[in-house]
Amino acid sequence: MKTASRLKVDPQDAKLVMAHFYVAFISLAIGGMAGLLQVLVRSGLFELPAGIGYYQLLTLHGVVLALVLTTYFIMGFQIAAVSRTSGTLTAVQRKLGWTGFIIMTIGTAMAAIMILLNEASVLYTFYAPLQAHAIFYLGLAFVIVGSWFGSAVILLKYRQWRKENNKAVSPLLTFMAVVNSIMWIVATIGVAATVLLQLLPWSLGLVETINVGVSRTLFWYFGHPLVYFWLLPAYMAWYVIIPKIIGAKIFSDSLARFSFILFLLFSIPVGFHHQLMEPGIDATWKFLQVVLTFIVIIPSLMTAFSLFATFEGYGRSQGAKGLFGWLKKLPWKDARFVVPFIGMVAFIPGGAGGIINASNQMNQVVHNTIWVTGHFHLTVATTVLLTFFGISYWLVPHLTGRILTKEMNNLAITQGVLWFVGMTIMSGAMHAAGLLGAPRRSSFSEYGGSSVAADWIPYQVAQGIGGSILFLSIILMLYIFINLAFFSPKGDQDFPVGEAGHEAEKTPKVFENWKIWIGITVALILFAYTIPFIDLIQNAPPGSKGYKSQTGYVVT
Repeated sequence: MKTASRLKVDPQDAKLVMAHFYVAFISLAIGGMAGLLQVLVRSGLFELPAGIGYYQLLTLHGVVLALVLTTYFIMGFQIAAVSRTSGTLTAVQRKLGWTGFIIMTIGTAMAAIMILLNEASVLYTFYAPLQAHAIFYLGLAFVIVGSWFGSAVILLKYRQWRKENNKAVSPLLTFMAVVNSIMWIVATIGVAATVLLQLLPWSLGLVETINVGVSRTLFWYFGHPLVYFWLLPAYMAWYVIIPKIIGAKIFSDSLARFSFILFLLFSIPVGFHHQLMEPGIDATWKFLQVVLTFIVIIPSLMTAFSLFATFEGYGRSQGAKGLFGWLKKLPWKDARFVVPFIGMVAFIPGGAGGIINASNQMNQVVHNTIWVTGHFHLTVATTVLLTFFGISYWLVPHLTGRILTKEMNNLAITQGVLWFVGMTIMSGAMHAAGLLGAPRRSSFSEYGGSSVAADWIPYQVAQGIGGSILFLSIILMLYIFINLAFFSPKGDQDFPVGEAGHEAEKTPKVFENWKIWIGITVALILFAYTIPFIDLIQNAPPGSKGYKSQTGYVVT
């Protein structure tokens, strides 16, 4: 029988979670403004004032949204999920959580200050030979170390629950948070290594040059599992929370756990598919990691099957007839379902684009074009963020002792639809312009009046229109968040946790044999990276000096 502590997140745990959420949504405001200015500049109809550089904005947008917002939200959500399903955190666990939050926040402030001073305009955070100030790299190292503390909270609570329950099968949400935490810790070892051993000594002037191939390999060792670190919390909501919201049962506890195990095994040794166009890596090893990338598609297809089986099963139980009659039975007036559902739909074209990006021949066509940016905004900025917003609609009032009112619910649906419309216009224009050869990582340019570049301009204007609509959606989301955190009526908002049906199969205990899964993960990583990594070191070209971006131009 469940105890009360497992039905509601403890108020002390809630304060820790909300602290993470406050930073996350402040980041949404800052990063959203930077993104709006970017698309307006790229339209050619707007010039940045006060000497602000385009690449300064690009770095701010990428770091604040892709790293800060996501990491804080995920840590907060996973701590809440564990507190809800495995019991209140102990005083030691909570102290660890606050320690991690403080370290992350100090690091975030350090990195943000360097970006605002134009001392860290380095595109996507660690991309040598672009060089940032040492304080920027140190700040992001603090963010990573702080996140390890948050992950430790989850792992310690899981171990405690297993010990107190005779090593029984753990609650599904807790299990999923554990898998994501393990994947995050293993993946961030790579970026911690390049920061501490390469980027910091280089930016401090202790060494003159950097091995770019090694640096980028370590970054993408981290960079691709980072995508799944974002995605798996969305899957947690899809698998466990959405069924409860619509009144259905979880399709299969075992299938959900197995899909998460597959993500743990295959999400890390696939970084080379981001480096298909880079020299210094033998084609054999690139091919191997492309194959491993396609294996990661399997758990995503398993997830899609499970979700739509849940939806159809629920619809049929409500008397739905015909091939798609079950769609009419879904709760289309409940923002907690509708907004994440929009994210699910966006993942269909987003996932298809990912298959193209990971294919060696097709990657050559789109690699350095804005197609990739469009893909990224479909997957992370739509699928993941809309699911996070959907989680916020019920989790924030649950944590603050308030309720999601009908007015806020309707406003939330409007926010989700606005996001979908804006992103469809912006991302669609990015995909189309990318197929015409429009580059990414560049501000607006007519390329000397080139007729080829002239074909891109209408799409860049469309990106500005879509981005403006997205910014309106961000303003609406911030308004809803503030209302749910501070002004919504007091009440008891449910933390929905789904359950498997009585007829469901028994969950195998092998899923929680971590010696097997972590062992296989390490073996796959060593197999995929050891030989090419040694080759990158032994046969490296002369190292590169640092380049810094000032007012939009890269200079030595």
